[in-house]
Amino acid sequence: MKKYLSLFAFALFVGALTFSLSACEGDDDETPDTPSGDSNVDNGHVYVDLGLPSGGLKWADRNVGADKVEAYGDYFAWGETKAKSDYSWSTYAYGSAKDELTKYCSKSSYGLNGFTDALTELELSDDAARANWGGNWRMPTDADFQELINNTTAEWVENYNGTGVKGYRFTSINGNHIFLPAAGYRYDTSLDYVGSYGFYRSRSLYQSDPYRAYGLGFNSGGVYVSNGYRNYGLSVRPVRS
Repeated sequence: MKKYLSLFAFALFVGALTFSLSACEGDDDETPDTPSGDSNVDNGHVYVDLGLPSGGLKWADRNVGADKVEAYGDYFAWGETKAKSDYSWSTYAYGSAKDELTKYCSKSSYGLNGFTDALTELELSDDAARANWGGNWRMPTDADFQELINNTTAEWVENYNGTGVKGYRFTSINGNHIFLPAAGYRYDTSLDYVGSYGFYRSRSLYQSDPYRAYGLGFNSGGVYVSNGYRNYGLSVRPVRS
C-alpha cells in the first residue's frame, strides 16, 4: 500500500471508530438517476431533495467538474477553486508547508511567522462549489456530511447504473438518492485509489490541526466523517439551501 494513503486514510479510519456506518455491497444498480425538472435546478445544475432534517439543504447530483452523475470530476486542494496538476505543499495557495499557513489558521504554531486568524470555514471566494457553479451552491460543512450519513441508507455499489463505476449510493426515506463515485485522491502529481476510496471536501477547518480540513471518506467497508491534509486534491460535491 502506498505511503500516501496513510497521510489521509489513517485519520479516516480513526474517524470511523466514532462515525462509521455499516455498509453492504451492492450488485448492478438499475435505480434511475436523480430527479429532473426546473424545480430541481439551480444555475444550470441539478439538485436532489433527500428530505433531510435540515429542511432546505439539497445535494447536487454530481461532482464539480463532472459531466454526468457517475463521473469523477475535478479535484481540489482545500480553499482552492481550480484543478491543477500538482497537489504538493509547494503549490498550495495558503501555505508552503503544514506549519507555514497564511490563511485559515487557528493555531500560531502552524501559521507562517505565528500567523492566526478567526476563519474556521471557507469564505465563498475560496469555495470551489460557489466559484465554479455560482447560484446558491456551496461546499458542505462537516455537519452536513454527518446529517447525510445519519439520515440515509448508504450502500456500496460495484457497478452504478451499468457504468462500471464504484462508489456509494445514499438513499433517503423519500426514495431519492445521490451517488458519490469512489474517485480516489490526488497527491503531488499522482492519482491514487480510484475505485477503492472516495474522499470529499467540506468547507470546515479541522481546528485542532489547522493544516487539515474535515471531509467525507469511504471505502467498501463504510462511510465516515474525518479529516485530511489541505493540500491534497479531493472531490467536491456541492449543496444548496
